[in-house]
Amino acid sequence: MRLSNFFLPVVKDAPSHAEIASHQLMLRSGMIRQSGAGIYSWLPLGFKVLKNIERIVREEMGRAGAIEMLMPTLQQADLWRESGRYDDYGEEMLRITDRSGRDMLYGPTNEELITEIFRAYVKSYKQLPLNLYHQQWKFRDEIRPRFGVMRGREFYMKDAYSFDLDEAGARLSYQKMFAAYLNTFHRLGVTAIPMKADPGPIGGDLSHEFLILSESGESAIFCDKAILDVPVPGLDFDFEDQDALAREMEKRTQYYAATDEKHDAEAFARVPKERQIAARGIEVGHIFYFGTKYSEPMKATVQNKDGQLVDIHGGSYGIGVSRLAGAIIEACHDEAGIVWPASIAPFDVGLISMRPKDEATATACEAAYKELQAAGFDPLYDETDERAGSKFARMDLIGLPWQIIIGPKAAEKGRVELKSRRDGARIECSLVEAITRMKAA
Repeated sequence: MRLSNFFLPVVKDAPSHAEIASHQLMLRSGMIRQSGAGIYSWLPLGFKVLKNIERIVREEMGRAGAIEMLMPTLQQADLWRESGRYDDYGEEMLRITDRSGRDMLYGPTNEELITEIFRAYVKSYKQLPLNLYHQQWKFRDEIRPRFGVMRGREFYMKDAYSFDLDEAGARLSYQKMFAAYLNTFHRLGVTAIPMKADPGPIGGDLSHEFLILSESGESAIFCDKAILDVPVPGLDFDFEDQDALAREMEKRTQYYAATDEKHDAEAFARVPKERQIAARGIEVGHIFYFGTKYSEPMKATVQNKDGQLVDIHGGSYGIGVSRLAGAIIEACHDEAGIVWPASIAPFDVGLISMRPKDEATATACEAAYKELQAAGFDPLYDETDERAGSKFARMDLIGLPWQIIIGPKAAEKGRVELKSRRDGARIECSLVEAITRMKAA
């Protein structure tokens, strides 16, 4: 993409109401624009990041056996009355009435709707297990929306729902999602620590939050440093291996890890002092096993092997896709701007022409632009006639993993300057070598 053809409204200073780094940088880099309290438009740069996060989540859900679908943002209130949650959920639920007087709501979550879909079509144990998910906008009327997309009212979320014949099967589905989440966050370039959690209004007796360490996090967390060194399952993990699934949970749950809600000071004190971490964290995922909480009141039953009708056992699994964009910036930035992990960067490399009006430089840049595309990269080509300082500052701000800089002297020698955004290292090399280095990173 040529910068002159791209919509990138960067600004020098963030508004005073932007309290944390991610909110400031997302506004400054032209990723988002606020349209109301806790509600944002995702501009082209931010939308590309959002779609990259969504893609990785989709790939890992598919590897774990979940099936994608799409449910509406608006739901019938009667479904929530069936489950008993309509009056219990609280003022965060946006309740509305259509022109026919029907009570509706803008969905904050989808347990009721997916259970209604399930009970309409699934009648036999032979159709289980089943895990359905979607990635969709949600709304919760936060009393105090803040921190940009980290605690907005409208947000983009992946929510999956598992259906099993019994508790043993449901806990196996839970373990699959646990392992899938570890892989997902690893591929997104961050370490998310699973911690026992309070199920809250979702319900159930088994729940884990996944949190990223960050000074700006809203949750106080306490954990054993050893948990950070446990490797993720990996791309070759067999999600049908029940023993392997159990081991993945055991590897992490053997170490102390809790938010302030579940913190046990005496148990934490038994962790060796050199391994104790008392910090803050950002929640980016939450998983639940809730048994028959929804299937029983909503009569979501199947026939078992003996022909008896039994309530299915369910679980739900959420990832804050839009929230992750902010959380990753909190974990990956410096004084100059964002430092994107390569897996979700809006572009792979920034190509900077130092002298667009110089014929040799322009020719070299055009050739490099085409070669980068041919090599499978998605470059952002800055061919604008601006000062070098402005170009460098903008590229550092938006945080692309690599920069390739070409000026008259480099063009004459058939060379380029390759800069790594992560560590700032610069080398002069051929374009072929630059492409090789970027592919090997």
